[in-house]
Amino acid sequence: MDYDPAAYPPFAVTVDIVVLSVSHGQLWVALVERGSPPFRGLWALPGGFVEPDEDLESAANRELAEETGLDASRLEQVGAYGAPNRDPRMRVVSVAYWTAAADLTGLHAGSDATSTSLMAVQGGFPEQLAFDHSLILNDALDLVREALQTRPVATRFCRPEFTIAELRGVYEAIWDTTLDPGNFHKRVIEMPGFVVPTGRRREGGRGRPPELYRAGPAQRLDPPFSIPS
Repeated sequence: MDYDPAAYPPFAVTVDIVVLSVSHGQLWVALVERGSPPFRGLWALPGGFVEPDEDLESAANRELAEETGLDASRLEQVGAYGAPNRDPRMRVVSVAYWTAAADLTGLHAGSDATSTSLMAVQGGFPEQLAFDHSLILNDALDLVREALQTRPVATRFCRPEFTIAELRGVYEAIWDTTLDPGNFHKRVIEMPGFVVPTGRRREGGRGRPPELYRAGPAQRLDPPFSIPS
């Protein structure tokens, strides 16, 4: 059967990346200011068009590096977004990913991004992002909040060695709540494979230096955590 590409309307695939980080008790998202139309001057998630010879994750990593200077260690898919009018240029379907970063100090604008910024998720980021990026961001946040209950994704927000208090801070920032330190410490230590002691302690500060841990081999948390009501 003959196939004529000209018989079909233009169609493209893009990738968008939700980069989340926890710092100073806050959950932050990395955004870029668009430097070209459409939506010039509006904040958006980093992302862009998939090249003909790229797979989706390769495109996501490339766009993230080009627009923010970041290198994602691990991407998880949020979903696909294909509303007919989501992009005024043409019919565009976007595949969105999320990733966690322990350190976003190297964030800098590149490619067609005018600037980059970290914005606080709780009451901080703009109500209107470019395209349907507000929807993508909220979907990603829902996924991460749920994932914290059953998988050890919180360790991805920490440096390679961290304290239990720092790990608790990830849960508190993402869930926007306060957890009992003693109960949380007991749950984490008793959870098989969640964290592994390094035998070292965090130096500095007052009192006895806290113990340092690293991410354990567990893929699931059993029993799972529950989001406080």
